[in-house]
Amino acid sequence: MSGARCRTLYPFSGERHGQGLRFAAGELITLLQVPDGGWWEGEKEDGLRGWFPASYVQLLERPPGNVPAVLLGFQPALALTGALCLQQNLGSSSPSKKQSKENTITINCVTFPHPDTMPEQQLLKPTEWSYCDYFWADKKDPQGNGTVAGFELLLQKQLKGKQMQKEMSEFIRERIKIEEDYAKNLAKLSQNSLAAQEEGSLGEAWAQVKKSLADEAEVHLKFSAKLHSEVEKPLMNFRENFKKDMKKCDHHIADLRKQLASRYASVEKARKALTERQRDLEMKTQQLEIKLSNKTEEDIKKARRKSTQAGDDLMRCVDLYNQAQSKWFEEMVTTTLELERLEVERVEMIRQHLCQYTQLRHETDMFNQSTVEPVDQLLRKVDPAKDRELWVREHKTGNIRPVDMEI
Repeated sequence: MSGARCRTLYPFSGERHGQGLRFAAGELITLLQVPDGGWWEGEKEDGLRGWFPASYVQLLERPPGNVPAVLLGFQPALALTGALCLQQNLGSSSPSKKQSKENTITINCVTFPHPDTMPEQQLLKPTEWSYCDYFWADKKDPQGNGTVAGFELLLQKQLKGKQMQKEMSEFIRERIKIEEDYAKNLAKLSQNSLAAQEEGSLGEAWAQVKKSLADEAEVHLKFSAKLHSEVEKPLMNFRENFKKDMKKCDHHIADLRKQLASRYASVEKARKALTERQRDLEMKTQQLEIKLSNKTEEDIKKARRKSTQAGDDLMRCVDLYNQAQSKWFEEMVTTTLELERLEVERVEMIRQHLCQYTQLRHETDMFNQSTVEPVDQLLRKVDPAKDRELWVREHKTGNIRPVDMEI
């Protein structure tokens, strides 16, 4: 696949990778390396090389092999109509395309393509149900208290997973306590003096029964210790790190959303100022038509300068807004993919340690069986006749029977 060419869909700052390739939307890149993992290496036409997310480009030709091209994602923008029309390069397949208020819609300071005027957008990861494709819009709160951002829904899911992992750890802790209590009771019972005077082969079997309890107690103590070190403790440590990662993601996207809202407010303020300046210029022009004077002409020139300045201010605000939204877009893709990775890591981590739990249980059962086997062997050897013979041989006092006395 190296040697193929692609076009960038939207800007990339290069800050997310130690050797990132910075580019704007609409640039051509020649691919050098396309390993798995979502990051490709490429070279721009000016000779600069570096790494970039595969989802930020669109292949211009399909190379040999079963490698799907990354399709176009959306990069919304803001535009004006009337006296001022701002052309934004959105990183679409046609960089010169102009967007107006009629083909965009702004919801909670985020600008989206209007569903009635633009075709359905292609997915960033069309071969899977990825977070980075389905959580851009806000959703109504089930309780009716406003809306919840799509990213917040993702975050709530991750926080629920963190709580479930905590409860699993508590479950394992209770299991450990049961094992410890069971082991203590077995050890205590093994020291009981009941039937300690039993003799012979049965006495040996009975002594082994009590010893087997002590051995079994040791097995369960080891099992509980391994459960703590190999299952419970790793689950708790992973949960703490998972919690820190979630907090970091939450604050990062929240800050970007605040910046976006601030830029949007600036755009609206500049738009209002431009409207007022245009209205003032129109009024001054009408006055000129009624009566031409040097003062009126100077007022018109002044109003034109102010109107031009207001237009320039609006263009600057729109540009800053689009930069903020582009940054938010880029970080939302990166962060949602990171949430996916963290969730997969959490589930796989829990699966591995639950497998460790079952493996330890199998080992415990095996050791428990080994403690019972000597008891079974001794019970098979219990022989009352043999015991009687041995006891008689040890305790006999003579084998001459008594007879009647004679006179």
